[in-house]
Amino acid sequence: MVLGLRLFTDRVGDGAGQPLLDADNGEELMHVQPGVSIVLGNRSPESSGTLYISTKQVVWLSDGDRAKGYAVDFLSVSLHAVSTDPEAYPSPCLYTQIETEAEDDDEESEGSDSECNGTLDLSKITEMRLVPSDPSQLDTLFEIFCKCAELNPEPIEEEEEEHNWIFSADQMEFEASDPEESEWHLSPNPTSAIGYSNGDHDLSQTVLQLQINDHRFEDAEEMGGESSHGRQ
Repeated sequence: MVLGLRLFTDRVGDGAGQPLLDADNGEELMHVQPGVSIVLGNRSPESSGTLYISTKQVVWLSDGDRAKGYAVDFLSVSLHAVSTDPEAYPSPCLYTQIETEAEDDDEESEGSDSECNGTLDLSKITEMRLVPSDPSQLDTLFEIFCKCAELNPEPIEEEEEEHNWIFSADQMEFEASDPEESEWHLSPNPTSAIGYSNGDHDLSQTVLQLQINDHRFEDAEEMGGESSHGRQ
């Protein structure tokens, strides 16, 4: 799968047309919202177009230019939220963050680097705003984004599938009694934001890790207590 925003020109029908969907692989149209402007990164808003939300992707098509359109898969949308703060953006909008293949390069940024010789480089766009002409539609768009994001969970890495996350009580005691040899580490909590983050965080795994480390702390307290008694 190609991460990030991409050009989309596959239209069917007369006039402005509609996006050509991958019906053979089960892609279905979920919502159509006319009168939506799109803002890519720090650029000015594009002319008004129509937003198409399918079970796989978000597609924006210009109403006036049949050759202009953008699309992003839900798997590349890492966060979306309703933005109504005029200090963040003058118009109420649906704010989205987009994962790109260029994110690992610290020198890449979506500001001045997103354009080269006047040509927009979509591979460096990490933020997208969808600005409907009717702000009352924002809640509806947000709910549909949430539903479609749930239909596209992050794929499980092969390395994670190879691990056996089921432990017996004896195994848990062994892990707790020998912290130096244990490979368990608490994962840092992801930064939360108002909106929806597309991801599949395993709550049971986190609870198990906390239980194991709780045993470690109890052992540390007991050892500390015995040591202090020995000095008296």
